[in-house]
Amino acid sequence: MPRTEHLVGIRALLLAAARDEFAAHGMGGARVGRIAEQAGVSKERIYGYFGSKEKLFAAVISEALTEHATLLGPPSADLAEYAGRIYDLHRRNPQLLRLMMWEALYYDGGLPNEQPRTARYRGMVATLSEALGSESDTGSGSESDTEAASTLLALIGLAILPTAFPQITRLILGAAADAPGGDDELRAHIVRLARRMVAPSSDALA
Repeated sequence: MPRTEHLVGIRALLLAAARDEFAAHGMGGARVGRIAEQAGVSKERIYGYFGSKEKLFAAVISEALTEHATLLGPPSADLAEYAGRIYDLHRRNPQLLRLMMWEALYYDGGLPNEQPRTARYRGMVATLSEALGSESDTGSGSESDTEAASTLLALIGLAILPTAFPQITRLILGAAADAPGGDDELRAHIVRLARRMVAPSSDALA
């Protein structure tokens, strides 16, 4: 195997092992030794690749978010169903939410790679503005952009809460949360709520 491919393969192993470790224990509780053992490399190799545990954590978050964005795709004209897609993605991949919740607990203020992440969300807002039929410039600060940004935030919140806080879901829904077909019913309800939430804007623009 060429050296470049070998190095890429080791980096991928390290990121996969680190994702499991950080999702389970967060930045503070994660151990570089456990990551190295799971990946089958030395601790020194990890520091050689990433420099520090914090930089490894940032690389894990960045990779997970990129995968998430690729799997989810851009907002569509059917915003309610887009909320359903967000719900589906996080139900299938709860690890990402755990990583982001650990990130929120660890960082007080600026985030690693904040500028490209902000740019990615601005792109989503611009796409959402177009889906709503708005005429706005990305990053213009216009009223339509603000509305699209707030709508995106609300759709994400609605869709991820059951996965982010399963204990609240269980306490509120009781046995229905674990009943056969319960997940499908909850998804359908989230889509209906999202449709109601965006209906006034959609009707006004129709």
